[in-house]
Amino acid sequence: QVQLVESGGGLVQAGGSLRLSCTASESGFSINSMGWYRQAPGKQREFVAIVTAAGGTVYANSVKGRFTISRDNAKNTLYLQMNSLKPEDTAVYYCNAVSRGIASWGQGTQVTVSS
Repeated sequence: QVQLVESGGGLVQAGGSLRLSCTASESGFSINSMGWYRQAPGKQREFVAIVTAAGGTVYANSVKGRFTISRDNAKNTLYLQMNSLKPEDTAVYYCNAVSRGIASWGQGTQVTVSS
């Protein structure tokens, strides 16, 4: 199982930006898809964005045009650039990686957007 460590969360005002990072314990070249999910208080975890090994990306409609997912396989790191943040983006953000058919999760990083 891949170990994942997220960082970059914090408190930001509406309209601001944050960049999340997720560092994996194994080479990014050996990982298939990597993605971000989030869970707000009292809600189920939801999909945010994913990037495949080939670099293809998919976004949730709620973040399309505001968030950008990317990965640097040489640094074993996944990123999520979040712009034009809204209070409804407040959640714990989790990194996910699928390697050799096994899904792994990070511990999460809190993002809080104040109005």
